[in-house]
Parts: sequence; structure tokens; C-alpha cells
Amino acid sequence: MDTTANELGRAVRHDGKVAKGAAADAARRVRSAGNQEVNNLIADVEDLVTRVGEAADPEIARLREKVERALATAKQAIADGADQVQRQAKDAVAAGDRYVREQPWQAIGIAALAGLAVGFLVSRRS
Repeated sequence: MDTTANELGRAVRHDGKVAKGAAADAARRVRSAGNQEVNNLIADVEDLVTRVGEAADPEIARLREKVERALATAKQAIADGADQVQRQAKDAVAAGDRYVREQPWQAIGIAALAGLAVGFLVSRRS
């Protein structure tokens, strides 16, 4: 019985590491795709501001400055938000890892129940 518990504990830790790696990979892919879209949008707006900046009208100059300030603020907010999301994701993964290490039997039970629920839902759909 003790050997089985040790084997299950090792399996749960291994599964936790695999899940942790998969979560990190998914977060990187989402962040990369989101960053690319935001960067494209910002580049387009900056290009538009540059083209509009050539006009001599004082109202256009005022609007251009306002858009430039808004862009700078948006860039900073995006950077801050990305850092915060990354920290929260790391904290969540670490908390899950701690829970599994501290209470492996409960983690096994939760995983088994989740597997049963998914199996039940999949079997009903078919």
C-alpha cells in the first residue's frame, strides 16, 4: 500500500509538472498573439498620427498631441497589464503545485471526479 501511495504521489507530481509546462506554453502563445495584434494597432495609429502631423491646422496639431499621449498611456497600461497577468498565472500555478504536493490524495480524488464528469459529458454528446 505504501509503494502504491508513493507511485501515485510521483505520478501526480509528474502530471503537475506537465500541466505547469502546458499552462506556461499556452500563456506564451496567447501573450505573443495578443502582443502582435496590439503592436500592429499601435503601429498603424502612430503611422496615421505621423501623416496627420504634416497638416498645419492648429486643431489637428492639438488632436495629434492628444492621440500621442493616449498612445503612450495605452502602451504603459498594456505593459503593466501583461506583467500583472503573468505574475497571477505564475502564482496560480505555484498554488496548484503546492496543493498537490501537500495533499496528493485529495488532488487524486479531484482529478478522478473531473475525469468522470468529462467522461460522462462526452458520452452523452455522442
